Amino acid sequence: MINTTIPYAIELRDISKRFGAVQANKDICLQVPKGSIHGIIGENGAGKSTLMSIIYGFYEADTGHIEVDGEIVNIRTSQDAIKAGIGMVHQHFMLVENFTVLENVMLGAEGGALLRKGVSKARTELKRLASQYSLDIDVDAIVEELPVGLQQRVEILKALYRGARILILDEPTGVLTPQEADHLFRILHSLKEKGVTVLLITHKLREILASTDNVSVMRQGEMVAHRETSKTNKEELAELMVGKKVRLTVNKEEAEPGKVVLSAKHLSQFDSQGVKRLKDVSLELRAGEILGIAGVSGNGQSELLNVLSGITVMSEGEIHFAGDVISATVPKTAAQVRDMGMAHVPEDRHKMGLVTGFEAYESAVLGYHNSPVYNGKFLMNRKVMLDECSTRMAAWDVRPPNPYLKTANFSGGNQQKIVIAREVEQNPDVLLIGQPTRGVDIGAIENIHEQIVSLRDAGKAILLVSVELDEIMALSDRILVMFDGAVVGELDAKDANERVLGLMMANSYSDDPRGEPA
Repeated sequence: MINTTIPYAIELRDISKRFGAVQANKDICLQVPKGSIHGIIGENGAGKSTLMSIIYGFYEADTGHIEVDGEIVNIRTSQDAIKAGIGMVHQHFMLVENFTVLENVMLGAEGGALLRKGVSKARTELKRLASQYSLDIDVDAIVEELPVGLQQRVEILKALYRGARILILDEPTGVLTPQEADHLFRILHSLKEKGVTVLLITHKLREILASTDNVSVMRQGEMVAHRETSKTNKEELAELMVGKKVRLTVNKEEAEPGKVVLSAKHLSQFDSQGVKRLKDVSLELRAGEILGIAGVSGNGQSELLNVLSGITVMSEGEIHFAGDVISATVPKTAAQVRDMGMAHVPEDRHKMGLVTGFEAYESAVLGYHNSPVYNGKFLMNRKVMLDECSTRMAAWDVRPPNPYLKTANFSGGNQQKIVIAREVEQNPDVLLIGQPTRGVDIGAIENIHEQIVSLRDAGKAILLVSVELDEIMALSDRILVMFDGAVVGELDAKDANERVLGLMMANSYSDDPRGEPA
């Protein structure tokens, strides 16, 4: 029921949106009080992105209407949203990297034909906004030279410069260290104190509980609950998102590491432009342990996985695995490394893990399709592939459990289960796993984590790359931290906490027992 006594910055009344047979949003009602931080949570496919796209003018609702400051507004384009005082900071920044901060903020809002006059006016206004909202930044800095946390400030400034009184942030901490995330939330609270209303879209329940005033939960295209943040908890929110109780902790015994099964010595790798992306990385991985690799995305983790798995040939160094030495002069292909007993769950399942046009049973054997198990005298043994796929779908709770369904028609989480099941069921000695729960619904994360721990307990060696610190700390037995292509720290998981890992991820940690920045 709509409350008419409280002043709201934005209200949605009976918003619905359909794409063909898919009902993305159904009769959505939402009220966001002025000057508040309001969280929106839900599993993948719950309709959050569609709803935000309607508010910001990327889509137009089929039915219902939007009110801003009590007045009905017609939002058909992003320009309509901006005129209504709505701004949006996207998960992937919309910045021209070789432009200055000032040029990026002005882009599309130059202020008329006399550019010089517009530049002077914009510079003055930007300095005022930066001071007012604690968004200090050099307006003449080149964007690509700024750390990611400052680039995000540029996006916020862009929205404020265009008059945003309502600010939507989509997964804003995905590329930030914990310290940068903390600073972002301080900025959001500063915005709130100045009367700006914030809509925060995130899958991180801890951040919702720490930073919002109210939270709304979406499930299967509908708004299923609204809560005052101070009166709820992780467990209740997770259950509302999924529709059933969810265990949020990882149950595992202490590891009993065995012999070293893989070692890398002084690995370096240059990209096609001659830029050194991997810098003198050395590590050892033991049977029966999970070695976590922490770091902000883009600091060499992807390159490390690609070199270890044979996708990319190293430029320098060597890998010792399965009694063999792999080097730049004696490389191994990904297929050869796989045959030696190493499996790889890639970070990007669409680019490297699946062929979305294939049926599920075909995607379920990718990389292993030349095995005699799947091949008859002349043709591939389709029945074996189908039977095996059906068995794995049941074991891994892949929905729908239909081996004939096109891979593209599964949700992201179920696609991920197909990839992980394919690799884990090969019983590898070493499993490289990148971002295991990226895009995976909270209800499926529990199952994936249990399978990873079970593999460790069976004596397998696992190298885990994740940008989710909670995941790294929950699953790992030992943690390496990467920054700018190099390993800058190592610690036992029992000694890890978010603050220390965050400082290491920013390369600002000292060995001082107080854990102060260097």
